[in-house]
Amino acid sequence: MRIAIAADHAGYALKEAIKRSVGTSCGAIEDLGTDSEAPVDYPDIAAVLAARVTSGLCDRGILVCGTGIGMSMAANKFAGIRAANAWTPDTARLAREHNDANVLALGARLLPEESAVALVRVFLETPFAGGRHQRRVEKLNALGRRQDA
Repeated sequence: MRIAIAADHAGYALKEAIKRSVGTSCGAIEDLGTDSEAPVDYPDIAAVLAARVTSGLCDRGILVCGTGIGMSMAANKFAGIRAANAWTPDTARLAREHNDANVLALGARLLPEESAVALVRVFLETPFAGGRHQRRVEKLNALGRRQDA
């Protein structure tokens, strides 16, 4: 699995911790920045990662900002991205199983490092259940192509 990871300044330290803890155990990790705690705009960071996932260059993405909310909102503007802001192992697991989430958004100001690493592992190790959920994911993808909404 090819995994993209990116963070804004608020999420920089947690991004680095996730890289150290997860390493290559779940796949190849591509760090898309930022490279310090100097202020950057989270929509720019989310856009770079979303483009890597939608192009197929990366299979899944992990975004980190202060709350995970801004990153998930920005990433979900891209057709084909299903970003989930998870805060418990169950929300990370269900995002994958039921929604085929391809991007995980985390809040560095809200999650302890150990919890965030656990969420990443659940997200990367959980398969999409398919079945009755496939129809719903197809509807989500269709919404991303609508022009009248």
